[in-house]
Amino acid sequence: MSEYAVKVEHISKMYKLYRGKGDRLKDALHLTRKKVYEEFYALSEVSFTVKRGETVGIIGTNGSGKSTLLKLLTGVLTPTKGQIEVNGKVSALLELGAGFNGEYTGMENIYFNGMLMGFTDEQMEEKVPEIIAFAGIGDYIYQPVKNYSSGMFARLAFALAINVEPDILIVDEALSVGDIYFQSKCFKKMDDIKKKGTTILLVTHDMSSVIKYCDHVVVLNHGKVVNQGNPKQMVDIYKKILVNQYDEKEEMGRGASENQMMVASGSWMSQLSLNEEHLIYGDGRAKIIDFGIFDENGRLSGMILKKSMFCFKVKVEFMEDIEYPIFTYTIKNAKGAEITGTNTMFEKVELPLAKRGEQYIITFMQKALLQGGEYLVSFGCTGYDNGQFTVYDRHYDVVNLTVVSEQNTVGTFDIDSQVTVEKVEL
Repeated sequence: MSEYAVKVEHISKMYKLYRGKGDRLKDALHLTRKKVYEEFYALSEVSFTVKRGETVGIIGTNGSGKSTLLKLLTGVLTPTKGQIEVNGKVSALLELGAGFNGEYTGMENIYFNGMLMGFTDEQMEEKVPEIIAFAGIGDYIYQPVKNYSSGMFARLAFALAINVEPDILIVDEALSVGDIYFQSKCFKKMDDIKKKGTTILLVTHDMSSVIKYCDHVVVLNHGKVVNQGNPKQMVDIYKKILVNQYDEKEEMGRGASENQMMVASGSWMSQLSLNEEHLIYGDGRAKIIDFGIFDENGRLSGMILKKSMFCFKVKVEFMEDIEYPIFTYTIKNAKGAEITGTNTMFEKVELPLAKRGEQYIITFMQKALLQGGEYLVSFGCTGYDNGQFTVYDRHYDVVNLTVVSEQNTVGTFDIDSQVTVEKVEL
């Protein structure tokens, strides 16, 4: 028996992009010798292996070829070039409700999908009670799935995929649907089947899950494998790709210095994930002209690791002379609640006078003790003009901050407890 559950060797997937409406027919019937299409490679020369019992993450930006790769592995698509070897029974959760017939009830779809996986009705009867219990959708199991909410789809699809005892489980972003209790239940189940030796391929944008659950990670970009290996190192590469700072010639683990980053990026904020609906206001006597988030290696990135050191940088230009300006940042959660923040007045860092035409860079350095998740950051330049609080420029909820965590604790913050357990000798 091979030690590999999956072996991918130099696969490519090419699509023909036709220029005109009739060109597809002309090409299919060989009515012209002229090339009437452009070749688009969704994947190009992709190679990697997955050992039995491994959990392997496949990460990359949208359009990098992740979903195409999984469809090739499950036989939904055939490669244009290369070989794929899959050893074992595969259960795949590729898209919400994929493989479900909308007119069938949930129960009928369970048996129908079981048949497609090679199970007899008798074998499925043994599995049905566990599938129904895990899905937890009650009597809706007897209703047509076209009437299901997205959450119900997710529950039933995952319950079916994970309870048929697969040798290889393939999951494509499906765990992002459903409430936090269902997601927790899913990951607990994945832990259980992983301990039993099931091979798992996980495609997700949740870098916390990648670091926590994966043994090995493959990074795709523009249809090619740019690197593969240790999860934390691969997430670091993914962070560079997100801000167009990945250099294939750069030695793994060697980050650009902060000064190099400033020169290379030009504008920090143009390379971050900005909120298109953010609010900007102020009297204009000072302007926030740039801002950035820098990780523990000094790299510009909207993604930071929990408990690492990181900083915000804000560049401000003054249109008039201003005495004692105050520079601020605030972090909110996805619901809009203010989680934390500070300013130069609180921190007792004073600038007595900023003159017209001058520019300043303000750096807020701190340890990331927020729980893993998504946050919005606001920046501001304020002060007191003749004793009245004045906003010179404020950018509200302007940029997304992602905190990647291997382990979340209770509440909003992790106070970084150091725990010991000692036996008392009686």
